[in-house]
Amino acid sequence: MDATGQSVTCRCGAVRITVRGAPLSTGICHCSGCQAMTSSAFSVGALYHQDAVEITGDLVPAGLKGAQNHLACADCLSWMVTKFAAMGPIVNVHSTQLAALSDRPPFIETWTDERLPWVETGATHSFAGFPPEADFPALLAEYAGERTD
Repeated sequence: MDATGQSVTCRCGAVRITVRGAPLSTGICHCSGCQAMTSSAFSVGALYHQDAVEITGDLVPAGLKGAQNHLACADCLSWMVTKFAAMGPIVNVHSTQLAALSDRPPFIETWTDERLPWVETGATHSFAGFPPEADFPALLAEYAGERTD
């Protein structure tokens, strides 16, 4: 992916997210909350440092609020990003339009203990819950080493 990045929009086009460079990691979450928010089997996302993400348009809180801040388009309510207080300046961009999410299996899958029994993802790493915070530096380093973009 070149330094100019790529842009994606919500369903109605009122919010545009532009990301620059490669993600820090890619992943999916099987938790029942993500299943409810997506009306699907899991949510899909790519982690970026906040300095690599530009968001234009209005976002409003959606789903859980607090330590996990889910944000959606104020107009169509498409779930666009999640920010995790414990992860600092990291933004989880939710859009399967991103090349990082559409051209290969996710690197990490979380909350597999809530996964629907018929779902197979091909993820490199699977966690019954959320990975321990102490594991993230090694996971991000491994993802950076495996990337080919």
